[in-house]
Amino acid sequence: MNNFNMNKGIPGIPVATTISTPSHPIPSNIIQTRELLYRLIISQLFYDGYQQVAVTLSNMVHTDPPCPPSDRLMHVVTLGLERESESKHRTQNRAERILGPGLDLEYETEMQSNAPEPAQYETAYVTSHKGNCRSGAFSPDGQLCATGSVDASIKVLDVDRMLAKSNPESRGHLDQTGHPVIRTLYDHLEEVTCLEFHPKEAILASGSNDFTIKLFDYSKASAKKAFRTMTDAAPLTCMSFHPSGDFLVAGSATNILRLYDVNTAQCFISAIPSHHHSAAINSVKWANDGKHFVSGSADGSIKIWDAVSNRCISTFLQAHDGAEVCSVNFSRNGKYVLSSGKDSLVKLWELSTSRCLIAYTGAGTTGKQENLAQAVFNHTEDYVMFPDEATTSLCVWDARNASRKQLLSLGHNAAVRLIVHSPTHAAFLTCSDDFRARFWFRRH
Repeated sequence: MNNFNMNKGIPGIPVATTISTPSHPIPSNIIQTRELLYRLIISQLFYDGYQQVAVTLSNMVHTDPPCPPSDRLMHVVTLGLERESESKHRTQNRAERILGPGLDLEYETEMQSNAPEPAQYETAYVTSHKGNCRSGAFSPDGQLCATGSVDASIKVLDVDRMLAKSNPESRGHLDQTGHPVIRTLYDHLEEVTCLEFHPKEAILASGSNDFTIKLFDYSKASAKKAFRTMTDAAPLTCMSFHPSGDFLVAGSATNILRLYDVNTAQCFISAIPSHHHSAAINSVKWANDGKHFVSGSADGSIKIWDAVSNRCISTFLQAHDGAEVCSVNFSRNGKYVLSSGKDSLVKLWELSTSRCLIAYTGAGTTGKQENLAQAVFNHTEDYVMFPDEATTSLCVWDARNASRKQLLSLGHNAAVRLIVHSPTHAAFLTCSDDFRARFWFRRH
């Protein structure tokens, strides 16, 4: 199987590098289609007079019998483009109307982005904890964000108030709206390691090293304590809500994912031992359609789970060449998974073929990565973002072709331990071991 590194070689022509084979074979119909595609490409090259390139490619893919010159590929592509144009007139959902279609390499490899580059964002607000700040989250509507710390506290911040605070012209308005930190929650005994907003209700879920998941109703100003506590078997590391909000999947320092019913606090795990990871789980995320969730582990593997049967349906072994998998995220349409590893690489995986399509390279060139770092999409999925640990700067790539964009200095005095982008706006949050969380925003 080939992994295309889009940063090296002839512009526009990916350089192939070998990566690990998926745990299940590629279907025969895909192999046959691929062989036909290569034959059509070689025939088109002969037809256009590029004999040497055609012979080289033919030797690489071992076409037999040899391909005659033909322009059949031109006709196939022309018909396909006409069909693709027809399909673009389908009804768009609300997210697509507001944010654009998102990442879909089947149709939009050459699409130009209207979203601002992350290097154009500015720090709009800084909040401080009394200990290292290592967890954060945005609400689904992008109006709130939360930060968690080693000091066991949680802060909930209002985005509009943070923007007003940083805008001199809005200082008078700020006096009426109040302080950006609208809630400070204390109910954990140890570090708050992960935070997630409920997709539909005013509920914030927090996971901690004290082995508990707590649910807070942040609509009540007087509620400093959680209204529900779920006890896990180990320190929590990650969690994600089902799109309905009825279920919460959580990973911990053990190798077992736990699925919680939010309303009853019942816990479920996969009954098949061989399906579980073999080391701690570092990241878990639910797909937008609620049918699957994905997990990444210190064992170096990525697993795709069926949310109904709670069974693993696909495993990418040694997804980052044996390094720990730091983060996993579904694309909005559920076709792709974006992963990062302690090898400082970011990869885009296609679920239908279980293969890596793009490797985003160039981060972590100044030394070995020590801490977990997340790769995230921006709100339109036009850019991939990843914090470089050694330089505390933000690496950014074009999501479709992996071209490097301008670096952004994140302004922290210690390692950035979490980055999360707003789902709706040109804004993101960075949390650091310097006790601070920075809210970044691109003003129009």
